[in-house]
Amino acid sequence: MELRQLRYLVALADEQHFTRAAAREHIAQPALSQQIRRLEQEVGLALVERTTRRVTVTEAGKTLVARARRILSEVDAANAEMQALAGVRSGHVSVGTMHTMGPVDVSLALAVFHERHPGVELTVREQSSEELAEMLRDDVLDLAFLSVTERIETQGLVLRQLVSEELVVVLPHDHRLAGRRRLRMEELADEQFVSYREGARLRELLTYAAHQAGFEPQIKLESNESERIRRLVARGMGVAILPQSDADRSAGHLAVAALIEPSLRRDITLACREGRRLSPAAAEFLELSKDLFMSKPAGGAPTAARSRSGRRASTEDPRLPAGPPAAR
Repeated sequence: MELRQLRYLVALADEQHFTRAAAREHIAQPALSQQIRRLEQEVGLALVERTTRRVTVTEAGKTLVARARRILSEVDAANAEMQALAGVRSGHVSVGTMHTMGPVDVSLALAVFHERHPGVELTVREQSSEELAEMLRDDVLDLAFLSVTERIETQGLVLRQLVSEELVVVLPHDHRLAGRRRLRMEELADEQFVSYREGARLRELLTYAAHQAGFEPQIKLESNESERIRRLVARGMGVAILPQSDADRSAGHLAVAALIEPSLRRDITLACREGRRLSPAAAEFLELSKDLFMSKPAGGAPTAARSRSGRRASTEDPRLPAGPPAAR
């Protein structure tokens, strides 16, 4: 079993197509197919099911892919650490982001990091928080900016909260409640909502607040783009619950009211897999993100990161840099 074969298998699992996987690995498609067949012969099991249009990974293949990701991650980290003896000059960092990042400007972090380390390749994937958490656990991503849900906070991730912000109600200017400074969730029971899609933390919070107020929210339209949600609300297509930072971008175009009973906050948290040794480049990106975005606690001293197993991470452990505890 060779490392290149494991890389090819992982690429094939990601791309689900031999030609695309071969292009990603910069080899000819027949050569990749041959290496996959050799790997199957060596393990004595079919790893992929081939059709004319796509490739499906078998159960045995999924098991090996999961192991391969961990193995390749460690090999890449070892190579990067050797190169890091002369500084962070090369490598690759995979970063995940939510669809709406509020006050956290990931493009700023990417630009600053690229200016400091132009030889490091950056990849960005945009998904829901729960999808990002799964990609971290599978070592598809090094780091991810996400919001913590009940399912996320108990499953093998180290979480460092960067930002916590209030959620507010946004309404069209001609809405019957537009003049109010504060609104209880129960007052929105008869409204139609423009909401983020299922799987988004903000959709989860909307549903939670509605249930606390004793009703099921009527979702009229869905989008994961905050700007589109604001435009739809401004045109009278419904009301929405948005982070304060997103509502502030619509000053003059929407009516905004504080949400009470219940009041809601959403976090933006930087996460990595518990126990993973980050490459020097990924560790550098993590530290940069903390410097740029993390709210400093009283007194200015950082708080140690906490895994969801409840253990406090040592600030001397390179796998677990310090940060505040995860949002509840």
